[in-house]
Amino acid sequence: MQIGKLKLANPVILAPMAGVTDLPFRLLAKEMGCGLVYSEMVSDKGLIYDNVHTKKLLAIDERERPVALQIFGSEPDSMGQAATIVANAGADIIDINMGCPTNKIVRNGEGSALMLSPDLAYRIIAAVVTAAGDVPVTVKFRKGWDDKSVNAVEIAKLAEQAGAAAVSVHGRTREQFYSGQADWKIIREVKQAVGIPVIGNGDVRTPHDAKRLLTETGCDGIMVGRGAQGNPWIFRQIIHYLATGEILLPPGLDERIDMLLRHLDMLVEHKGEYVGIREMRSHAAWYTKGLHKSAELRLTFNQATSKADFIRIMEDYRALALR
Repeated sequence: MQIGKLKLANPVILAPMAGVTDLPFRLLAKEMGCGLVYSEMVSDKGLIYDNVHTKKLLAIDERERPVALQIFGSEPDSMGQAATIVANAGADIIDINMGCPTNKIVRNGEGSALMLSPDLAYRIIAAVVTAAGDVPVTVKFRKGWDDKSVNAVEIAKLAEQAGAAAVSVHGRTREQFYSGQADWKIIREVKQAVGIPVIGNGDVRTPHDAKRLLTETGCDGIMVGRGAQGNPWIFRQIIHYLATGEILLPPGLDERIDMLLRHLDMLVEHKGEYVGIREMRSHAAWYTKGLHKSAELRLTFNQATSKADFIRIMEDYRALALR
């Protein structure tokens, strides 16, 4: 798969997820063979006003390349300025968020709210493309605002006209958030309407899902979001299945625990123990979902206040499981 001048090793892509796809998470996905990783969304105004916490989100490790950094905003000028900052930070791709459904984003006219203003969306994309220079620009959006305003095809065409190198389509409306079933038909319609690469997103949780998405929509890339939470192995599994038709065995208990503890190490190193431990609570719940007494484990995670607490919890669990 190729986006602009950037050629990917494979079409399996980590979706941008706020509060999830930070540097440690992206590195783990890359180690599992992921062809392209996307950052969590970064505020254009935060970058322009040199907010310390915002600028930290631009950190890139050479091992994760190629990496796309995603920005969000609602004004062409500020989005263009942010794109310049992101390009200078070394992004391989700059992505524009037009899909985030959360209230605090859409009430500012950002994220999926931009789908309600196609002309503004076009001007933002054009401004970012101009500011990005040689860095390819992608746009991520949804099926539409709601079932009465399904306009993903229109937005995709405008993105192509404005110079975007690829688009990502989540097959749900903003009104759906993450409920219900993703509509892959809209992804196929977008693919048939534009000449640039189309990345399909929504309900890819297994290698079979990934293959079916490609077959049913003709899309060029497969974007995995929530299916990768606590499951970085999904990238290795999908890539192997697409290449061989074989399903790899899921990770065993020891491999799950080892990965969880490694993720913990990376988070603490990257963000410090106080923040890292608190963010690890969610990741740990995802890693252990479906395991014996996973509900009890989640309670203990929420009580953990140090790295040592997490290690003790998991090593005690491992010891009990081996009895």
